[in-house]
Amino acid sequence: MPVGLIALALGGFGIGLTEFVIMGLLPQVAADFHVTDASAGWLISGYALAVVVGALGLTAAVTRFERKPVLAVLMVLFIAGNLVSAIAPDYGTMMAGRIIAALSHGAFFGIGAVVAASMVAPNKKAGAIAIMFTGLTAANVLGVPFGTMLGQAAGWRSTFWAITVIGVLALAGIVTLVPRTGSGDAAADSAANSAAGSLRGELRAFRSGQVWLSIFVTILGYGGMFGAFTYIAFTLTEVTGFSATTVPWLLILFGVGLFIGNTLGGKAADKNVDRTLLVVLAVLVVVLVTFALTAGNQPMTIASMVLLGGFGFATVPGLQMRVMKYASSAPTLASGANIGAFNVGNALGAWMGGVTITAGLGYTSPIWAGAGITLLGLAVMAFAAAAAKKRDAGRPADVDSSQAELQPV
Repeated sequence: MPVGLIALALGGFGIGLTEFVIMGLLPQVAADFHVTDASAGWLISGYALAVVVGALGLTAAVTRFERKPVLAVLMVLFIAGNLVSAIAPDYGTMMAGRIIAALSHGAFFGIGAVVAASMVAPNKKAGAIAIMFTGLTAANVLGVPFGTMLGQAAGWRSTFWAITVIGVLALAGIVTLVPRTGSGDAAADSAANSAAGSLRGELRAFRSGQVWLSIFVTILGYGGMFGAFTYIAFTLTEVTGFSATTVPWLLILFGVGLFIGNTLGGKAADKNVDRTLLVVLAVLVVVLVTFALTAGNQPMTIASMVLLGGFGFATVPGLQMRVMKYASSAPTLASGANIGAFNVGNALGAWMGGVTITAGLGYTSPIWAGAGITLLGLAVMAFAAAAAKKRDAGRPADVDSSQAELQPV
């Protein structure tokens, strides 16, 4: 395993921690800044919206530059944002710090995925992407619980100081461990960077219908899982009957599922991306339906939590790899756009879940909504896979696949 992947994973860990740890610290932050809980919640929503903006706008702005220095600059931006959050004297400054950090999120994962894939052999690209995203899963499994405990023991600012230090370590790792050319073949990398070096060249990737279909699958497939997860604490306490103090431990089980699913999903996607996504999305629908039907049973709920995390995140390496595959001659902006799509899916799932609860359908209704959204994602994926198979079957053997990806479905 290239050591540069460890640096990318550490950066992913810090970014994941920044995104999610605030959920456990909101009461302290709201009390400190004398704002309502709803206003404090915008520190989460504002972050998510800024991720989408950064994933598209910031990635588009840096496509002409070499990727390693760009990753380093993005990590500096991340460090600055968390430093601002740590010393923020008021709510407005805190929001500014959150937005600054979030702008680096989408671009870092989008460009980092391209760099990670370039470090390894073609049949290991999805696995390399999974290693980078391991940092994000570790943030959920370990970072969020311990970050929350640190904030509760030493004040919420201490957590953001700790994240700032993590950012500095990740920056040092990127500078020293990530190669300037991902594959080690300077001539090949130079040609690839030249092809994708302009914004116009990167935008050409969006001529591919498969790129758009992949992005829609990301929104729906990931959105379904996140819709069920957003209100999971209410389901666990109000439907399953767990105490509030048990919820953090159950979320750790969910995080363990994320870690396992991310790793195994990456390995499976290296063998066959489309087949992996079809199988995982189909099983995820079954898991969500089973969870909704058995939410009143504690042992079944525990099993559903692990499986929800596992199959929900098993899609991530494959979804990212599929977009990059069909934008192979200019993958950077498409990769960043897909990171933005994950956050659009987050917003969609959370919104749908909120609609069902507001309609009085109960605390299992977000899980049913998640199953419906995921089923729609499975249908889009099936269409995309069939269209790709039909196109590949009719393409002459001597056609350059990297150019073929720029054609419509």
